[in-house]
Amino acid sequence: MQFKHPELFYALFLLVIPILIHLFQLRRFQKVQFTNVKFLKAVKLQTRKSSQLKKWLTLLSRMLLLASTIIAFAQPFIPNTEEFNDTQETVIYLDNSYSMQAKGKNGTLLNEAIQDIINTLPEDEQISLFTNDQTFRNTSVKALRNDLIQLKHSSTQLNYDATYLKGRQLFSNNADATKNLVLVSDFQQKGSPLRFQADSLVKLNLVQPKSSLIANVSIDSVYVSNATAETLDIMVELSNQGEPIENVTISLFNDDALLAKSAVDIDDKAESTFTIPNNIVINGKLLVEDSGLDYDNIFYFNINTKPKIKVLTINENSEDKFLKRIYTNDEFEYQSYNLDALNFNLIPDQNLIILNELERISTALQTTLNSYKKDGGNILIIPFNNINLESYNQLFRILNSSSFNALNNSEKRITTINYNHPLLANAFYSKVSNFQYPKVERFYKFSSNSNSVLAYEDGSSFLSGNSGVYTFSSALNVDNSNFKNSPLIVPVLYNIGKQSLKLSRLYYTIGQPNTIAIDAVLGQDDILTLTSDDTSVIPLQKTYSNSVIMETEDYPNTAGILNVKNKEQIIQNLSFNLDRSESNHNYYDLQVFDNTNINNSLATTIDNIKSNTNVNALWKWFVIFAMIFLLTEILLLKYLK
Repeated sequence: MQFKHPELFYALFLLVIPILIHLFQLRRFQKVQFTNVKFLKAVKLQTRKSSQLKKWLTLLSRMLLLASTIIAFAQPFIPNTEEFNDTQETVIYLDNSYSMQAKGKNGTLLNEAIQDIINTLPEDEQISLFTNDQTFRNTSVKALRNDLIQLKHSSTQLNYDATYLKGRQLFSNNADATKNLVLVSDFQQKGSPLRFQADSLVKLNLVQPKSSLIANVSIDSVYVSNATAETLDIMVELSNQGEPIENVTISLFNDDALLAKSAVDIDDKAESTFTIPNNIVINGKLLVEDSGLDYDNIFYFNINTKPKIKVLTINENSEDKFLKRIYTNDEFEYQSYNLDALNFNLIPDQNLIILNELERISTALQTTLNSYKKDGGNILIIPFNNINLESYNQLFRILNSSSFNALNNSEKRITTINYNHPLLANAFYSKVSNFQYPKVERFYKFSSNSNSVLAYEDGSSFLSGNSGVYTFSSALNVDNSNFKNSPLIVPVLYNIGKQSLKLSRLYYTIGQPNTIAIDAVLGQDDILTLTSDDTSVIPLQKTYSNSVIMETEDYPNTAGILNVKNKEQIIQNLSFNLDRSESNHNYYDLQVFDNTNINNSLATTIDNIKSNTNVNALWKWFVIFAMIFLLTEILLLKYLK
């Protein structure tokens, strides 16, 4: 038996008081006169004996009464476990990702967990708690209450390995303390196996709340499936997790104006098409009526006026008709000049410069192209059959690109397509291993085959490049190659032109790296901001002479349509949506983990942890004993004669 307040045992010295009272007999005796005392001797002896017994019994009851009262205030108890005397540390991870919007018995899974923390843990108990985007170290439920009530869902989620490591780091260095790590999550499957490194010092508790969600419809993506001069066909892709649903309503808005509605039946996946006018600015919002997760029921997209991409070709020994057919007026502003008639002042304003079969690259042109590249420009180099090798290699050194070796006069076929190269991402519906191979008669071999886009049969590069500089290893004129007649020429050159200005897409995904080119000319101290009614973000950005390149990833972290502003001027709008991976309803089976406490309720888990510190309190028994001894004393004084 142990005591919560053992210092109160000093009060046992008070037991001396009833002993002193009984020893000194402080009562005064009154004399009574009798006429005849010869009969009192026997009565006197009998009364004295009974009086002595009564005094000792009264003394004992009073001492037991006082002792029981003192022991009750000392709060005796018997611990339930051997770990009772250990210091207890508790760290809780609370998953606030959007999948925790799923409905449970009493609201969303996240709200249920918050209520369990508030209602189950003592207000003043010290804990550490962290979420996907916040950390609260060595605090209490009382201090956390408002933060927990106002806790919002996070657009990013820590992977479970990082969660486990971070939780362990929040414990103290006290090796004698009992460390309880509680991970509260729905434990969605993320592709890789779920593992937790064994740690004998940490007791791992996994809480996987169960959802009553039967089905969930999500808007996964939006794209333009067909475009004419007058209309655009917007294709909407939906997915369903759970039971099939009929008549799912989809609404299309431009700002707050309803443009159209449609309904689809969905099993696993479905599509719906909306036709809207072309050549107008659309701040689109798609809304699906669904009782599942809320965050994936809205999808934002933008159709802005697209600036034409400026392409300048510098010719000397070859015609450029094939380039004019690719870089058409609907998307590109194409210009072509012979080298001797070129105005170098045009170069800085272009998005793409094409050197079309020049024999020699002059020092002046090299210097201009170097400045142009540093200012964010893009360059495509098509060599002539017989070039001044030193002038070309000098330009390559300036541009930090692979140089040419000597001319190779053997015929080679172009047989390999690097589908993983950024230039060809999403350019082909499927990988083709056998096609009509184009060929070249003569070519220059690169000093390095890294960043190869197209390659010959021996593995050497035909087209190489990255980061805004692309180089063919041979001339493309009909005397040297039939590549102009190959179906590869259109996607390759078209993508080089399109990627020379990263125009804003229909939408961007929060949490993924995004590079966005804004057609704007800024002053020296000007910066672009992304703003809405609720948020304002200054993204990473690089300013060039005729554009600004913005980079976003974790911020903005709320879905919606944001204005790109230069001070108070709105340049264009951008749409951001949350990652739809949180709509996945595949969860890990936690029963495979040994030596781990697994539960569906956070409240039950907290109670199990607290049971290690629970005790059998005995103070109530000593209060009962005190009452019994008080009653005993009263009966002794009243009835014992």
